This record gives sequence, structure tokens and C-alpha cells, in this order.
Amino acid sequence: MSKKDKHIEEKNADITEENIKDQCKCEDNCNCEAENSKKCCCNNESNEKIAFLSNHIKELEDAVLRSQAELLNYRKRKDEETARILKYAEEDVLKGFLPILDNFERAITMDDNNFGDETSKFLEGFRMVYSQTKTLLEKFEVKEVDCLGKEFDPAIEQAISTEKDESKPSGTILKVYQKGYMYKDKVLRLAMVIVNE
Repeated sequence: MSKKDKHIEEKNADITEENIKDQCKCEDNCNCEAENSKKCCCNNESNEKIAFLSNHIKELEDAVLRSQAELLNYRKRKDEETARILKYAEEDVLKGFLPILDNFERAITMDDNNFGDETSKFLEGFRMVYSQTKTLLEKFEVKEVDCLGKEFDPAIEQAISTEKDESKPSGTILKVYQKGYMYKDKVLRLAMVIVNE
């Protein structure tokens, strides 16, 4: 054994187990070689960092979960709005047809017995166009509100005046001034009616 090796061995012999225990002041999970780790101080900072990072990870996980929930809610709202828009996509166009339909009705209610053949044929053409327009509206689920003689419902009808008819109960619709229409499950146009007092 060389002198150098002897010197190292002597130094190692001076480091006893008791010396290591006294030097180490760390707590649990110490990397020191001390058996009694109560005095170990090397891990205090690590434990604090681990606790901080654990809390930070939990906060980030919560934030991710909240973001995912918000995204799902946004998608659901967007899908519902898109479905509603698609369901009633033709609403404005169909509303534009209603005054045309009204004018055709006014034209075809004329008594064609008072007119010559040419005018009667002209009115017959109006009737055909009216019928086609009505069929087209029905294809798009536009239905006339049947309200004459029924109880007044402000959700689908608008009262423009009242009259008194003793033979009918109060609140009954006596006359329809302008027809109302439903588009699928939505009111396309309120019926303008005269209600019994």
C-alpha cells in the first residue's frame, strides 16, 4: 500500500457515522448518508419547491378543465344557434310572399260574373297563381292561422278593434281583417282581427 493510499484511508477512518449524523440537518428523503435524517437540511428547500409546483400544477389543471368546459359550452351554443338559423333560414323570403298572397286573395274574391270573358279569364289566371303560391308556402311549412270564431289569443293575433255581438261569447274573434301565418312553430305574421267585447 502506498503512502498516498494510507493517508486517504486514515482520513476516511476519521469520518465516523456519528460525525455524519451530526453534520446532517436535513429532513425526510435526504440524500445524505446519515441514518438519522432528522437533522438533515438539504431537502427543506426541495420540499417547499415540490409543494409550490404541486399547487401550481393543480391550478393549471383546473384552468384547463374550465377552458375545456367553456369551449364545450361555446360549441353547444354555436350549434344551437346554427340549427335555429338553418331552421328559419327562409323566414324573410316567406314574409315577403305574404303581401303578394293578400293581394291575390283580394283580386280573386271579385265577382267575375260582372265582368266579360277576358276579365274572367284574367281572374282565373290569378286564382291559379294564388293556388300555386299557397302550395309553395305550405311546402315550406307556412300555415294560415285559423282564428275566425275562436277565442282571441294575443300570441298569434292582434286585435285592431272590438265590436259587440250578443250571440257570441266575449273575447271571440268576429272578423279577420288580415290573415296570420305560422312558419313551422313560429309566428310569421300576427292575424289582425276584430274581437267581440
